[in-house]
This record gives sequence, C-alpha cells and structure tokens, in this order.
Amino acid sequence: MTNGQQEMIEYTTQDIVEYIMKDNKLSMSEAMDGFYPSRTFSELADVRTGLYLQGSAYVYERYKAEIRKSA
Repeated sequence: MTNGQQEMIEYTTQDIVEYIMKDNKLSMSEAMDGFYPSRTFSELADVRTGLYLQGSAYVYERYKAEIRKSA
C-alpha cells in the first residue's frame, strides 16, 4: 500500500466516523467501535477492492446498507 492510498483510507474513515457521530449522536469512540469491525471498513482498508477511491458519502451509504441488513 502506498502512502497516498493509506492517506485516502484514513481521510475517508475520518469522514465516515464523523457522519456516524452526527447522524446517531454518538461519541467518537462509539462511532469507531461501530465502523471498524464492519465489512465496509474491511473493504475500504483493502486497496484491492478500490473502495478507497470512492467518495466518503458513497462509502457511508454502503455502511448504512450493511447495518440495515444486519439488523
């Protein structure tokens, strides 16, 4: 993984954690505890999927869909 890829993954992760916090009125640690074990985060962190190239809003929508399916 290149430094640029790592940075894109980190920036997207930060955005999504902020979205989760805002939408669900959660603390940062609660939002991180929900996102990091998700399949969406696993795919985001795997550069082979290319998900890190998508916008944060798109990745967040995938995460929300994942949560809805697991509920």
